[in-house]
Amino acid sequence: MRGLIPAILLATAAPAAAVTPAEIDAAVAKDWATHLAPLYDHFHRNPELSAVEVNTAARMAKELRAVKGMEVTEKVGGTGVVGVLRNGPGPVILLRADMDGLPVEEKSGLANASKVRQKDRAGVEQPVMHACGHDTHITGLVGTARQLAALKDKWSGTVLFVVQPAEEIVGGAKKMMADNLYQRFGKPDYAIGWHVAAGIPTGTIGLADGVTYSAADTLDIVVPGIGAHGASPHSGKDPVFIASDIVQSLQGFIGREIAPLKPAVITVGAFHAGSKHNIISDRAELSITVRADDLETRNQLIEGIKRIAVQTGRKWGLPEDKLPVVTVREDERALPNINDPELTRRLQGAFAKAYGERIFTRAPREGMGAEDFPYLVGPGVKGAYYNVGGTPQADIDAEKAGGPAVPSHHSPLFKVDGEAAVKLGAQTMTIAVLELAAKPAL
Repeated sequence: MRGLIPAILLATAAPAAAVTPAEIDAAVAKDWATHLAPLYDHFHRNPELSAVEVNTAARMAKELRAVKGMEVTEKVGGTGVVGVLRNGPGPVILLRADMDGLPVEEKSGLANASKVRQKDRAGVEQPVMHACGHDTHITGLVGTARQLAALKDKWSGTVLFVVQPAEEIVGGAKKMMADNLYQRFGKPDYAIGWHVAAGIPTGTIGLADGVTYSAADTLDIVVPGIGAHGASPHSGKDPVFIASDIVQSLQGFIGREIAPLKPAVITVGAFHAGSKHNIISDRAELSITVRADDLETRNQLIEGIKRIAVQTGRKWGLPEDKLPVVTVREDERALPNINDPELTRRLQGAFAKAYGERIFTRAPREGMGAEDFPYLVGPGVKGAYYNVGGTPQADIDAEKAGGPAVPSHHSPLFKVDGEAAVKLGAQTMTIAVLELAAKPAL
């Protein structure tokens, strides 16, 4: 996260609603004890994979329908769910929570650890785990809906509760938009979302303007070869060797051709080739993720990968009809998330007024994670996406002192303080809506 500018805390807020942050916190805490805790436990025990979140979607639809005044539509963009809470004239505010799990076998040691196995969208059975904390997001969204329904005399406008599928394959938001999300439910003035973060202390949030998540692209490279006996490499063309040269050259490309102040990452996540020790294969495959903070750099990276792959093939004598082929997966692309400065400052001011400066973490961005939330932020819509702390400060301090590492997202060991994340997520989302759609104080 970028450092916060102290002056933002002096931003002028809309007329305050006649409800205090302490009252909101107490109401969310009570709701956790009676309703949200068992709901979170259910979601954690029963994760579902991207684009096949059928049971999760059904449960979220049921939860939203239980909120007085909520209009609920299922199967939006696949398994997506949209709840609409109308409350008179005012802004339209989109609140988003993603719901998919990951193909990871949970080894967190938690009492409610997932034991689920499920067939993915390709029909392959996989272990499933909420290894990125999306269970906190959807539980927090339910909590927010319940609070806003109870506080309808304090705000005016329309809130769209978007339960999004397939974030982990960066496809769900695009599919919901392709299913006419705005046209069917109203174009939002604001779009807001949050993500639990294992590297941030509980009780704090990371909210900054500018780029907060990177663009991401998934690429596949097929490197043809000419098969031969392993004892006679000169009689073939070794795709393992050629692909290895491509991998090395890609890292040199980052260092020598991308401007030093332009964040960029090329990671080869998988390398597949061959079947036996003494056989030179006729094919190698590379699976690559590419990250950038702006679209110009993103395009430069993709074009560079294509050039290097083809020219490396030529360098090692592959015939023109057997040169490496680079494919960009169009269904797995994420835009950079760029928080709207005006909306960000307004929310920072509201959160600071509610909790003081202690609510903000000033930890810098340490990676180039990606999100498909930006696809929900269309032209003319102001968007803001923030992180909610998921790890107790004592655990973070212990790691710094040489103790156990805090498990990262997507790890089988991943675990966060669900109670702390759900509560703060629901509290801050509620405060955000009250800030943006507050009725003037009488």
